[in-house]
Amino acid sequence: MGSIWELDFYSRPILDENQKKVWEVLVCESPLDVRAKTDSMFRYAKYCPSTQVNSGWLRTALQEAIDQAPEAPIKIRFFRRQMNNMITKACQDVGIPAQASRHTLLLNQWLQQRMEEVYPHQAGYQAVNNPSVRLESPLPQRLPDALEGNKWVFVSLQASDLMDMPEWEIGFGEAFPLELAQVSPETRIPGVLIFSPRALPIAGWMSGLDLAYLRFDTSDGSRLVLETGVTESWILANIKNPQTLAEAKGFDAAKKEANGVHFIGVQSDPQAESFAGFWLLQEVNLP
Repeated sequence: MGSIWELDFYSRPILDENQKKVWEVLVCESPLDVRAKTDSMFRYAKYCPSTQVNSGWLRTALQEAIDQAPEAPIKIRFFRRQMNNMITKACQDVGIPAQASRHTLLLNQWLQQRMEEVYPHQAGYQAVNNPSVRLESPLPQRLPDALEGNKWVFVSLQASDLMDMPEWEIGFGEAFPLELAQVSPETRIPGVLIFSPRALPIAGWMSGLDLAYLRFDTSDGSRLVLETGVTESWILANIKNPQTLAEAKGFDAAKKEANGVHFIGVQSDPQAESFAGFWLLQEVNLP
């Protein structure tokens, strides 16, 4: 599998000599497993004058980044829905597919670091609240019929156990280094395991959705919701059994203790020693 990049192109809290917002493109390689070393991963940053904010400028910057990188990515993830058309066009023009995604963990951390340590030292810095990307999201959808009726359970693993993930037999999956989430090796990481005779097709379907995170939702009854892409969400299960409800609350509490880190796995049955799918996830607040 080739590399995946995370990208942001947006205005920064810096004004130029004409009192116009300075824009910036940030690109970083996405860590894809628990042993990835984020400090040595490819990064690219470039400011853009407000008069040149268009897909052509972004395409040129992306090509520059590709020329500097060890290898071109197989896809580029971005989280800002407002910039969908411009980013998608620029990525298409350099021949790389773009994917709207909330799975931009390293980019999110890098942005926070620049907000605190880089932009305040730039000429023209204006201390303002960072614009939010939170837009109205549609209601969770029902799972496709072919995916319903599976058995599932709440489970947990110690963070240190996840360091062996590269040795596990996994069909579809993705992870990230736990240091990125500031999780200690002793932390309990909660998760959900799904069991089905159709484990591989289910894992393939989930892989194509770009998983963001799982959440316990009590806004309309009690249910487990799978968030995917930038806005999509799916009702994984409606929870009515008191014992399962208690476990769901335990999952939610453990997820908070683990800084939003959790996992979802797909297996053919509880005795299986391999995973059709396994994803390490983190719920984060995007800037």
